[in-house]
Amino acid sequence: MKCQWVEASWHLLPWQQSRGWIMSFLEKHKKLERNLSLLFVGSLVAVLIGGIVEIAPLFYVKNTIEKVEGMRPYTPLELAGRNIYVREGCYLCHSQMIRAMRDEVERYGHYSLAAESKYDHPFQWGSKRTGPDLARVGGRYSDAWHVDHMTDPQSVVPESVMPKYGFLADRYIDAEYIQDLMSTHRIVGVPYTDEMIEVAQADFAAQADPDSDYDGLMARYPKAVVSNFDGQPGVTEMDALIAYLQMLGTLVDFSTFTPDASR
Repeated sequence: MKCQWVEASWHLLPWQQSRGWIMSFLEKHKKLERNLSLLFVGSLVAVLIGGIVEIAPLFYVKNTIEKVEGMRPYTPLELAGRNIYVREGCYLCHSQMIRAMRDEVERYGHYSLAAESKYDHPFQWGSKRTGPDLARVGGRYSDAWHVDHMTDPQSVVPESVMPKYGFLADRYIDAEYIQDLMSTHRIVGVPYTDEMIEVAQADFAAQADPDSDYDGLMARYPKAVVSNFDGQPGVTEMDALIAYLQMLGTLVDFSTFTPDASR
């Protein structure tokens, strides 16, 4: 009996064996932590392996952004409105990125596609939602609703903490620098043509005037919304911002969109 007890004591349980391996590993790891040269080499190897795992697959993808029908550059007025959106820090409280999660898709609509942001410099995905996501806000509310919401947010949404932006309706703007802005965007890859830049000032005014001749505008920028957005004569910053908001999420026809199976 005594011999059997002594023999059994030499056989460790599985958890005891695992603990032994862990302690042995930690002892060896101490040598790595105490040797700066080894620690540097080990860290470098880990970073290189991680980088290769993330980057290597991209060499086998022809395009990281799948082609989506309907996407176009911003109209001159929408581009001006986007600059106002950025200037006023709207991206700090509103995202433009609907994730492929059931609760977000049911609330906001189809999940966002990379192609929808390919003409954004910089993109407006955001990282916080004090207010709702705006990726599909285009056409959801009327121009009058947007004017009321900008002027006095709490009159439309009582629990809103959004500040008032009624002053935008008092700031009249012209298209003096819109051609320069579009030319700059073309440098970074936005496909504005010479014609688009040449007639930018006329398109800028036409989009905010439903009584103007805007056929050329619609030919250059399909699905552009033409309206007197703020209900006032002339073009204001309120017009430009609402023109931008009314475009968001309206360019891609998701009823005919088929995701690429390889993505």
